[in-house]
Amino acid sequence: MSTTTAPSWITDAICWQVYPLGFCGAPRHREDLTGEAYGGGAGENVVHRLRRLTGWLDHLVALGANVLVLNPIFDSVSHGYDTLEHRRIDPRLGDDADFDALVAACHERGIRVVLDGVFNHISDRHPTARRAIAAGPDTEEGGRIRWAGTSPYGFEGNPDLIEVDLADQVVQDRIVEIMDKWLTRGADGWRLDAMYAAGAEAWAPILQRVRAAHPEAWILGEVIHGDYPAFAAASGADSITQYELWKAIWSSLHDGNLFELAHALGRHQDFLTAQRDAGADGLPLTFVGNHDTTRIASQLTDGRDLAAAIGLLALLPGIPAVYAGDEFGAAAVKEERAGGDDAIRPWFPGSPDEVLAAGATTDTGTIAAVPGGEEAPGAEPKPGDVPRSLRLLKPDAAGRILEVHRRLFSLRRRERWLSTASVSVDEGTLENTWAQIVLTPSADGAGGAAADGAAAGGAEGGAVGPDGAPAQPLTLVLNLGDEARPAPGEILEVVSGADMLDGVGPAAPGEVPAHGIAVVR
Repeated sequence: MSTTTAPSWITDAICWQVYPLGFCGAPRHREDLTGEAYGGGAGENVVHRLRRLTGWLDHLVALGANVLVLNPIFDSVSHGYDTLEHRRIDPRLGDDADFDALVAACHERGIRVVLDGVFNHISDRHPTARRAIAAGPDTEEGGRIRWAGTSPYGFEGNPDLIEVDLADQVVQDRIVEIMDKWLTRGADGWRLDAMYAAGAEAWAPILQRVRAAHPEAWILGEVIHGDYPAFAAASGADSITQYELWKAIWSSLHDGNLFELAHALGRHQDFLTAQRDAGADGLPLTFVGNHDTTRIASQLTDGRDLAAAIGLLALLPGIPAVYAGDEFGAAAVKEERAGGDDAIRPWFPGSPDEVLAAGATTDTGTIAAVPGGEEAPGAEPKPGDVPRSLRLLKPDAAGRILEVHRRLFSLRRRERWLSTASVSVDEGTLENTWAQIVLTPSADGAGGAAADGAAAGGAEGGAVGPDGAPAQPLTLVLNLGDEARPAPGEILEVVSGADMLDGVGPAAPGEVPAHGIAVVR
């Protein structure tokens, strides 16, 4: 979406996003923050939890993903978005050696690593914030942060999250230094948290300097509303979070109103067209859930309609991201209160096999934890400063939900042109509970070319299918109705929501099952 050259590898990117502080079972709050000092000396108060993620990397690959997106891992007070020091790993997760080991394990498997850059705001305990507040608003030190009159400006009304002034040269230098440090150490990209807050123009000089040193780094910007392509072009970001599409997916499936989805897909195509017309080669990030949203399984009134959500995530153009746990049917509701994110940022056991085993042996679907994040099968987590446990919508369906993700992402990997396809809805067949979404290879062959250059291109330079022949359009058919209907073409993949959730058996040949999907040609 930016007018700069995006890294070539994002065309084939499929992301698995993890919130490490929750995932690894870290305490919600630091216990070592006293007075002016925190963290103690070298090696003190460090618990090496980050390496727990290595037990999940083969799962990431088996899912079909190849990018690990990490939410905050840097020194912070509590949830990671209240940073104390960007140059230090949070001691609740480990240290530099743990980071290096995780990056090495990822790269051995062909997995890229993307870090969460929380640069828009810092903890009120951060040294920069302390010095600025002590100096006051009309001083050089005070100019490092934003002010509301004579009070420090709290991000979105949070007085403990002090917004920094990204226009300040010292602040810009520090952000460039930090981004460079971790990219040089092995990271492959950055997610820029709350990028919308400071605005595109504030980020442009920073990203210009970072990209000059690291042209293959992926820059993903968190933007909620507005003109995504324009923001990307003005800031220099490669990708923007497609929140419009996220909202339309869960809302249309919840309400049985696929006209809403059709409108959002029209907007999605407009974004893709604007990007291409500007000569940009980035792609938006698509998702059905993340660390800030209610789990998709909890958004839907009918769990069978998860089939449609998975199909949309796996096949629509863009860069898809699975929020860890959704591939098992994780369930949790975000609440607008202090601690209201805890349920959607749960603790995970040491391997996916333990999730599947717990799903097969418990009625509650709770994968339980005790203080420190140690496993305690069958036990509810104790109250207090303990991570919430992963919960599943339907425990015995976890394996089937995972298998659907794997099948559909496998299709995406075979039909590589899907990442840059054009998308449209067959308006003549559109109903509240039925939609035929047509995916067409882009005319310039984008997404069909392999990472090694023109080898995957056809004779005319267009996109190609898995057999090397020119790629052919696909249609993703959604059926939210209560009756199966004939498929409008040859079925390549079909998912029955009822079979996925309850194991009732596959769909009849040639049909799009009730509360299911089919991919047809």
